[in-house]
Amino acid sequence: MKGFKEFLMRGNLIELAVAFVMAAAFAKVVETFTAMFMDLLGKLGGTPDFSSYNPGGISVGAFLTALVAFFIVAAIIYFGVVLPYTKAKERFDKSVEEAPALTKSEQLLEEIRDSLRGRNAL
Repeated sequence: MKGFKEFLMRGNLIELAVAFVMAAAFAKVVETFTAMFMDLLGKLGGTPDFSSYNPGGISVGAFLTALVAFFIVAAIIYFGVVLPYTKAKERFDKSVEEAPALTKSEQLLEEIRDSLRGRNAL
């Protein structure tokens, strides 16, 4: 019972539960955004709705509609979230970079190098 209590009280389990709840809430946002975007796309050239497409009696239309919606959402997320985030992260990582702290052996090697350079200069 003690091990089970420790398992439940781990921080990462709580983080996972929060992430799951947030993902469920965000799924509704993505669903409504996709519907809105499909409607906007429909205003330009007709709503991409393949629901009635049944070649050979096999209903693949709903799948095709979901596939088109997936690619639209994936493109928007990539170009609207992932790409700007990656570029911002690269920019901020470069500005935060500092020289790494040298270990004691590296400091000694630098002193030896500098000493040898000083001898060769004479």
